[in-house]
Amino acid sequence: MDRRRVLKLVLACLALPLPLAAQAGQAVKRVRVSRAGSVTKVSLELTGPVAAKHFSLTAPARLVLDLPHATLEASLNELTLDGTAVTAVRSGITATGDLRIVLDLADSAVRSEVRSLNTASHGLELLLTQPAVAVVPAVAKPSLRQRDLLIVVDAGHGGKDPGALGAKGEQEKRVALQIASLLAKRIDAQPGYKARLVRRDDVFIPLRKRAELAQRLNADLFVSVHADAAPRLTASGASVFALSQGGATSSMARWMAQRENGADRVGGGLPIKLREHDPMVAGVLLDMSMNSTIATSLDLGHQVLAQLGQVSGLHQTRVEQAGFAVLKSAAVPSILVETGFISNAGDCRRLHDVRHQRKVAQAIFDGLDSYFRQKPPAGSLIAARGQA
Repeated sequence: MDRRRVLKLVLACLALPLPLAAQAGQAVKRVRVSRAGSVTKVSLELTGPVAAKHFSLTAPARLVLDLPHATLEASLNELTLDGTAVTAVRSGITATGDLRIVLDLADSAVRSEVRSLNTASHGLELLLTQPAVAVVPAVAKPSLRQRDLLIVVDAGHGGKDPGALGAKGEQEKRVALQIASLLAKRIDAQPGYKARLVRRDDVFIPLRKRAELAQRLNADLFVSVHADAAPRLTASGASVFALSQGGATSSMARWMAQRENGADRVGGGLPIKLREHDPMVAGVLLDMSMNSTIATSLDLGHQVLAQLGQVSGLHQTRVEQAGFAVLKSAAVPSILVETGFISNAGDCRRLHDVRHQRKVAQAIFDGLDSYFRQKPPAGSLIAARGQA
């Protein structure tokens, strides 16, 4: 290449408009966190201008900051967060190659503002304002703002979809509704909790609608109750499953997910698959905090599994994972409980016994209650009573 061509290429690069130049990629050189009164300021020092985007998420509360084509040169592990509105800061790269920084917030009531700094060094300021806390006597009654934990209980299958069948034609959808209804009653009977059933009758509801309900209600937990069949009639015992964004943890988990995800085909629709062009799932995959939601689901699932083990035998002693479509609520911890195998003669007999159904419902409640008492969500009545 001769000098003229080189010179033309250089001049062409210099002539790029600012937005295109910015897209070439800037870097976050430094991150600082400070607090003044009720305001926490997170400062990002950048090598150049970046068209930042941000949005908020709830359950748990997070502020997500996307920096197109940027890189992170600063360390996030040495930030001092004690006493601020931020409990954790993490980063990652989205599917589009953007730098994503996620701030876990101490309270869902924190108000956020993102400002660009028009200085020679460039940068961003994130202002996080915590609401004022009134001082009340120690003997005061719980505030009306202390909310109940909302548990969405989903009875699997229904309507034209009977689910798995027993040797004598027993239907999974009926057992699932009976146990789910008992679980909802037990939840409602406990102060600090309230339940919402996805279905109360023998009706068909698409898997997507079940997941969207928990998301729309901003639930604290989604529990889907089932009593599936197994390839082997000797398979018995209860199991607990959580979502997997990758492969299944076992061949049985994969098989179960394929069966459950095919439920929509019975209702006349297409089976749901986790794919990136699905708008709802794409949001999940792009949100790094989904890993945190799945981790919470696993922790909670272990508590439920331990309680179920005291009521009936366990098919698996660990919480399994697979791509269950019904568990894909973006910000809601979700578990699927297989209360037993309706294809097994012994399990089927127990699953139709009302006393056993009550024990199973109680075990599921004891598991979730144990988890939430150990890690109560901020602002909940459970948290207030735990501190009393």
